[in-house]
Amino acid sequence: MHDTAMLYGSAFFKTYLPDAKRLTILDIGAQDVYGSLRSIAPAGNNFIGVDFVSGKGVDVILTDPYRLPFEDESVDVILSSSCFEHSEFFWLLFLEIQRILRPTGLFYLNVPSNGAFHRYPVDCWRFYPDSGRALERWARRNGYQTAMLESFTGTQSKDIWNDFVAVFVKDAHEAAPYPNRMLSRLRHTNGQTADGDELSHFEFYPEDYRRRASYRLQRFISLPARAMNYWRRKQRVAHR
Repeated sequence: MHDTAMLYGSAFFKTYLPDAKRLTILDIGAQDVYGSLRSIAPAGNNFIGVDFVSGKGVDVILTDPYRLPFEDESVDVILSSSCFEHSEFFWLLFLEIQRILRPTGLFYLNVPSNGAFHRYPVDCWRFYPDSGRALERWARRNGYQTAMLESFTGTQSKDIWNDFVAVFVKDAHEAAPYPNRMLSRLRHTNGQTADGDELSHFEFYPEDYRRRASYRLQRFISLPARAMNYWRRKQRVAHR
């Protein structure tokens, strides 16, 4: 798990579950690969890791990636970090998540918005700023009252990834117990909340593009200075 995935997972727990006790928390794509959200989840809850392969951190192995072996409305919180990009039909999995969440239940989604091609066993998708709102509308089209509480694109740290992060509540009428938002205290671009479609910290270009453009601009600006230094060195040599 890359550095910012852990950062945003921790921010989710602190923002939405600061006093969580005796909840059922389900992690989809839970295999511990260089870290797991289990290690930072609030204590005193029933944490269940599911994946389609066995491994460290996996409690339940899925035989069908689009069928979660849990009863309707039986789970309080569902997490999925760095997993949806590997789901060929993630929209089917999203509906399964809605099925098993309680009406007050939360779904935390973290998925790449950029980054290297990495099969596990396939790599199909990247998510852009309107992806969260699209998932909300997809759930409602299928009979749920799902509400996206917030979404944003995170900034890079020590790794190459920009994470797309979104939080959903199963029933929009149950949003009141969750008044706080991660994006109010995290660096981000293109943030949205349930209050409207206006974007906070709007950026037209992704961070990779902006970094490259900034690097080229700095090189361009430094050219006259380098040329002047070269000319001065030549002059000093000529007058020796």
